[in-house]
Amino acid sequence: MQEALKYLQPEIVAQLTNMELRARLVVEGFITGLHKSPYHGFSVEFTEHRQYMPGDEIRHIDWKAYGKTDRYYIKQFEEETNLKSYLILDASKSMAYTSGPYLRKAEYASYIAAALAYLMVEQRDAVGLTIFDERVRTYLPPRGTKLYLKQLLRELELLQPGEKTSTGESLHQVAERIKRRGLVIVLSDLFDDPRQVMTALKHFRHKGNEVIVLQVLDPIERSFAFDHDAVFRDMETKEELMTQPSHIQKAYQEAMREFLETYKRECRENAIDYVLLDTSTPFDRALFEYLSKRKRIH
Repeated sequence: MQEALKYLQPEIVAQLTNMELRARLVVEGFITGLHKSPYHGFSVEFTEHRQYMPGDEIRHIDWKAYGKTDRYYIKQFEEETNLKSYLILDASKSMAYTSGPYLRKAEYASYIAAALAYLMVEQRDAVGLTIFDERVRTYLPPRGTKLYLKQLLRELELLQPGEKTSTGESLHQVAERIKRRGLVIVLSDLFDDPRQVMTALKHFRHKGNEVIVLQVLDPIERSFAFDHDAVFRDMETKEELMTQPSHIQKAYQEAMREFLETYKRECRENAIDYVLLDTSTPFDRALFEYLSKRKRIH
């Protein structure tokens, strides 16, 4: 069990040789972890069953599962697709940042996206992938086959952060392209004007989609805990500033707290699930949020 759980740690997963292996081992570690606190009560039945819903054919009820659990479950079939999910990944320049021992934000987000895609296809769901920086670079619509999963994982394997960001505008473009409602999962540091980003996120909701926002930061971006003089360079404008971090740490922390609180509050008010992650956070946090959401919308 401990062997499987270690693959929830970002620094371990980073040492693996390819994206398919990373995705599989993260998901296996996650499923193992479902049996342990704080996930007690979940089981791995989600890979083969879903709860009976009014309108389902009674002949598909799994009576053995009913005998064990006293609940009605529908046995799923290979061709059944339950949910369309859209993974939307920020690959702008700021996502290339790392403070040292941690993964770059883009790598961390791509590993989460790969694990989510793997988990979704295992559940007979359809999954698509969008990659953006200042424009939409890649748009792959949702499908539910193992072969298509390989294509998605290949795109994530080759991911390189691009240029400037235009999160709000890019998300609007994606919202317009989505024809079938489903679950939208955005992975980004959200380093853009929160008003524009929230308007775009509300666009997804207006079209009937469920939305999860996974905001990915480096630990230092949250704490600003530099311990020596430093040159700070804007990754997109290349502008530089030399200063003693201690002189601006308090102001920075207050501005960051306000920035994050804005997203948290606005998402809550618009029925959008918001999760703050940093690149030291084990991967099960993101997968658990997804699975919890999926159980609520089914």
